[in-house]
Amino acid sequence: MSKTLTDFKAELLETPEVRLAYEAQAPEYAIARAIIEARTRCGLTQAQLAERMKTSQSYIARLESAQVIPTMKTFLRVAEATESKAHFSLEQQ
Repeated sequence: MSKTLTDFKAELLETPEVRLAYEAQAPEYAIARAIIEARTRCGLTQAQLAERMKTSQSYIARLESAQVIPTMKTFLRVAEATESKAHFSLEQQ
């Protein structure tokens, strides 16, 4: 019987080094998820969001895959293009 992706991920995360690397990338993926959620909430394709932001669809794809981390200015442009409000916070650990 083959493993599910969820089972495979859980098995990998049992390794301390893998868990640390995974957790280190969490903020980047949270930003990517926020961009995807804002875009889909507006019913936009990547190409339509790119057009509203005057950028390329491939750049939106890189943002959404966390290959590129947006500057604050770019993140605010995404918010404006998706008629969203950006929220930022720093919380004590």
